[in-house]
Amino acid sequence: MSTREARVVARLASSSDARIRAGQNLAMMHYLAMHRVAIVATDGVVPFDLATPCEVFERVRLPDDRPGYQVRVCGVAREVDAGAFRMKVRFGLEELTRADTVILPGIADVRAAVPERLVRAVRRAAAGGARVASICSGAFLLAATGLLDGRRATTHWLAAGELARRYPAIRVDPGVLYVDEGQVLTSAGAAAGLDLCLYLVRLDYGSAVAAQTSRVSVMPLERDGGQSQFIVHAPPAPDGSSLAPLLAWLEEHLDDELTLEAIARRAAMSVRSLNRRFREQTGTTPLQWLLRARVRRAQLLLETTAHSVERIAASAGFGSVTALREHFRRSVATSPQAYRRAFRRRAPARARA
Repeated sequence: MSTREARVVARLASSSDARIRAGQNLAMMHYLAMHRVAIVATDGVVPFDLATPCEVFERVRLPDDRPGYQVRVCGVAREVDAGAFRMKVRFGLEELTRADTVILPGIADVRAAVPERLVRAVRRAAAGGARVASICSGAFLLAATGLLDGRRATTHWLAAGELARRYPAIRVDPGVLYVDEGQVLTSAGAAAGLDLCLYLVRLDYGSAVAAQTSRVSVMPLERDGGQSQFIVHAPPAPDGSSLAPLLAWLEEHLDDELTLEAIARRAAMSVRSLNRRFREQTGTTPLQWLLRARVRRAQLLLETTAHSVERIAASAGFGSVTALREHFRRSVATSPQAYRRAFRRRAPARARA
């Protein structure tokens, strides 16, 4: 090899090394910037409630296929009794102070004493700015920290009365799937933990990412109604009375002018029967369900398109920008323009040629 050829090879190797180092640095920067989720495991933890946030958050992928979260299970002790099995955890409660979100899964026995170490660790995490959420009876762990005092909260409907009795400073709502009190959130029992986790993904990364995560999890992005639909009403009869086909049709016709009478005609039932079926199967009214669906459509379009607000209002079926803004603010607590600024910034920048 000539001297000139050797120099060319050296330059190419140096350039390649630089690109590799740059790629490694970018990967490390992303790793350090990832949203950290700490899921607490204590003796008596409900395995389903522990697995739910692990599965949801680990499945989240951003538009460029990067993972959205760094998930760690943190034990009160290095070995935890989960009822049917014992498990060893890699991380301790010190990880909670480094977390952006702390999850408290349900516990099998709500009468069990809450470890003081856990109470102190959760309080420190919250004082440092971490978001704290409980799943099912994990609300009892969260209540023991005092972070729910003066706030509205929920838990599994079977335990709601006990939570209210033991912690009278908490406004317990047994009829909802989850409650967002800003830094502190609580969910109802079992599958409601999935609802809460998907809601957190939507808060962090927007509806498009949350919708993809819900599809991978084989879970609706948002279920209307609350626990009351499970407490009071029998499940839908398997006799063709399910509203699923009607709901799918409504999703496809959100931009149409849909009245209660028109929806009832589509369902081939009276308005009275339609209202009753909606209450039984979704926990809300047809027009309330339709409004929520239209807001979700507007959210998706604001995140994923550059369409004008006027066009989005028409596509989502609001008829006017004024109606869109009014209902959007009522449901999402912000304006369409502010929502777009917040969530379109999360999309990866296009590579320049």
